[in-house]
Amino acid sequence: MRARYGVPLGITAVGAAGLAYAAGFEVRSFRLRRVTVPVLPQGMRPLRVLQVSDIHMVGGQRKKQRWLQSLAGLRPDFVINTGDNLSDPEGVPETLDALGPLMRFPGAYVFGSNDYYGPKLRNPARYLLEKASGRHGLNGNAPVVGAIHNPWEELRDGFDAAGWVNLTNTRGSLKIDGMEIALTGLDDPHIKRDRYEQVTGGPQEGADFSLGVVHAPYLRVLDAFTADRYPLILAGHTHGGQLCIPFYGALVTNCDIDTRRVKGLSTHEADGHRSYLHVSAGCGTNRYTPVRFACPPEATLLTLVARD
Repeated sequence: MRARYGVPLGITAVGAAGLAYAAGFEVRSFRLRRVTVPVLPQGMRPLRVLQVSDIHMVGGQRKKQRWLQSLAGLRPDFVINTGDNLSDPEGVPETLDALGPLMRFPGAYVFGSNDYYGPKLRNPARYLLEKASGRHGLNGNAPVVGAIHNPWEELRDGFDAAGWVNLTNTRGSLKIDGMEIALTGLDDPHIKRDRYEQVTGGPQEGADFSLGVVHAPYLRVLDAFTADRYPLILAGHTHGGQLCIPFYGALVTNCDIDTRRVKGLSTHEADGHRSYLHVSAGCGTNRYTPVRFACPPEATLLTLVARD
């Protein structure tokens, strides 16, 4: 009996322990990633940019709210929010409360699909099937039927009232100590709301620095930003793979970017040009899959410095 059942029971015990760790500890083990990116023109002082992403706020997540509030102590030059703030139709007040201290700093934002629509329970194995078939979101799948609509307008109004710049398929700018930071943003490519033709033309002439902002790092968007010579692109959406294999990494990205660039700083090339790309693993999860493994929740403080 021992020989027959010992291994399966052992595997079950290890699996249960891993699930308990992923759901009970790591999903609340918030981290700050620090990255230095050489993208500024020579002679320009360094800029500290705080990127927050994929908060997926659900009512009662007090530890996450306190951690987000504490990030104001970093005193960034400006904040970029790359979307998916909600995972609960009633989560807007707590999201705005959590981000309140950060909204005292200049900032800008784009939305992700979970800001517009409430989450639905789905089999996690579908992410692997979608990867194998090359289908992600509405980029190959049928439109969602019967989706819950989140009150994203209230979230937008809260951000706008704080002075954060809405980058939904448009351009904007921030003034930082007399410097003009030009921003070009897109709505979420995961649900085919991106309209690059509305913002094409490359970095703003006369600005001290320009960057691209989008929620989901689909290749068509990265190609467009890079071909237009944006030195830096910020994105989220991937959750860093969320459930990763130690010493191997992510299995899926939930878009068509490769798993090697599922989170952190990398580069992207298109039309003979190269841009830096930073993908945030985010600090939340879908409310129906509240687990992370080998991929802690995070925000990122990017220090932009002069190019070599």
